Parts: sequence; C-alpha cells; structure tokens
Amino acid sequence: MRKFAYFVAMLGVACTVGVPAVAAQTKSDKAVAAPAAADAPQLPGGASALSETHGDWTVNCQISGATKTCSLSHQQFNKQNNQRLLAIELSSKTGEDATGTLALPFGLALAKGVSLTIDDQKLDGSLAFNTCQVVGCLVPVMFDATVTPLLKSGTTLKIDAFAADTGQAVSFSIPLNGFAGALARTAELLTN
Repeated sequence: MRKFAYFVAMLGVACTVGVPAVAAQTKSDKAVAAPAAADAPQLPGGASALSETHGDWTVNCQISGATKTCSLSHQQFNKQNNQRLLAIELSSKTGEDATGTLALPFGLALAKGVSLTIDDQKLDGSLAFNTCQVVGCLVPVMFDATVTPLLKSGTTLKIDAFAADTGQAVSFSIPLNGFAGALARTAELLTN
C-alpha cells in the first residue's frame, strides 16, 4: 500500500513540476509555428478538404502537410453493375489551360490511341495511352489556351477509340455542363 501511495505522490510532483516546463515549451513552439502557419496552404473556412459540384463536374481540394492539391473531375459508371466506365481529372492554376489524365476501360486497342472532339470540332492528332492500372487505361491530356475556350463553351467532349478484339470504333461522351465554373474554381482555390 505504501508503494502505491508513494507512486501517486511522485506522479503528482512530476505533473506539478512538469506543467510549467511543458507550458513554456508550448508557448515557444507557438511563436515559431506562427510565421509558418501564415505561409501554410489554406482552404475556405480553414477546411482541410473540400468537394463542390459544378454541373456534371466535381472540384476536389485537399491539404496534406504543406501541399494543397486541387482538381476538377468527371466520372461515369455502368448503371447495371456500378463499375466505373471512364473518368477524367484535370488541374489548372490559371483557368486558361488544364492538364490531367483520362481513365478509360480495359479492352481498347492501346496502340491506336484516342482522338478527341469538342462538339463537332475534332482536335488535331491522337493521344497515346500511357499505361493501364487497376482504375483503367490512362491517357495523359493537356488542353492549352486555344482548346480550353472550346471546352468552356462546348456541350460535349467526345473520345473516340477502338475495341481491341473487334477493331470496331468505340466512343465515349463527357458532358461539359459546369466545366467552365469548375475550371475557374479549381484555379481560384489553387492560387488563394
């Protein structure tokens, strides 16, 4: 019983003696951390993550440590089995251009790549697949300041590919409803 009473007494002494030292350390840590906090990335309302819907597009932002990552995306799912058919994720710091990745389903002729059309205007060239992963086959995309206005004012981004087994043309359509607002919001969140 004496050992227990001694242990409780020593614990009380340790806590009493340790509190000022811990409090002093916390104050000095706060003084050092204050300037760094001013430079830390922020989201509205001090949130560490944010998700907004702009028409058919979603804006997602997340702060991890000293890094803020924001993107706009669109996904489509098979209604029968809820499996993802395609996804596109883009980012832009200016709102005048965008870069990202298009994820398409397996079973496409990878060597033939894909071509893009905005409404009835076919974009020059074709885009090559980069790799295939669990999420699908990935195509890096880059829209410069000449293409982005077409996306902002357009109604549909069409992706043309070919089936690997039959060679038949396969088309996917991405609605551009909300694209302009989502792109502007992504740029705003990245620069503020």
